[in-house]
Amino acid sequence: MLYDFSKLKSKTKEVEEWLKKEYTGIRTGMAAPALLDSVVVESYGSRMGIKEMASVSIEDARSLRVSPWDISQVAAIEKAITLANLGVSIRADEKGLRVLFPELTTERRTALVKVANAKLEEARVSLRSARDEVWSEIQKKERDGEMGEDDKFRLKTEMQKIIDDASKKLEEVVAKKDKEIMS
Repeated sequence: MLYDFSKLKSKTKEVEEWLKKEYTGIRTGMAAPALLDSVVVESYGSRMGIKEMASVSIEDARSLRVSPWDISQVAAIEKAITLANLGVSIRADEKGLRVLFPELTTERRTALVKVANAKLEEARVSLRSARDEVWSEIQKKERDGEMGEDDKFRLKTEMQKIIDDASKKLEEVVAKKDKEIMS
């Protein structure tokens, strides 16, 4: 084997996972517990994620139930969610908190699609960067006499196939998210 593409393949997988993770933060009007993953709560003199302090479950299509392990932390969790500015409303009750997701307007949906496409472009830039890095390594190997010109172009074709497959997967992810946002 003249070149090991495992690093490139793992990078493409990493970019795809990053994009999926970024898309969990784009709120679509439907309740998604992942939206609260980035919220940090000041509690007991330290900063903790909501998952470390409470269970988060889907109550219905447009609301989440946050049930703290320690009910005295309801106010701290409510404050943290409010400060996170997620565009949700919060109601405290005896069991914990309900996080309510409002209906999305057409204007807001269009803006969310633009955000999703911007994230896709960031992912594409990462893929291009990884591709350029591998191509530079292949060219260096050819200059150093470790492979011939035919091998270089065969490897370039193989590399491009990996990048094209990754791009196709990213397109599928964004198409799914766009459909989710617009429905």
